[in-house]
Amino acid sequence: MATTFMIGQTISHYRIVEKIGGGGMGVVYKAQDTRLGRLVALKFLPEELARNPQALERFRREARAASALSHPNICTIYDIDESEGRAFIAMELMEGQTLRHLHLKARPG
Repeated sequence: MATTFMIGQTISHYRIVEKIGGGGMGVVYKAQDTRLGRLVALKFLPEELARNPQALERFRREARAASALSHPNICTIYDIDESEGRAFIAMELMEGQTLRHLHLKARPG
């Protein structure tokens, strides 16, 4: 699913608002939970990994492991679901600076 295609789409009961990040192990979007009226983050596996059974199982394990944690610096997992063959994790949206940004800012130099 291309980034521009996702914006404005409704996945399950989440309306995609914007892409907020991405990397080798996932693409994250800001979305509106239409049932509860709150903003969330939705993480999808990249398309090339979404068809890989081992990557999909790691993704599900990540969601289960993170859902067992409760800490102010770890986002809360709300749900793991699948839509149109694409698994996703719905989680608390934590806005602000990324860890990478803070790390680079703290470097002397």
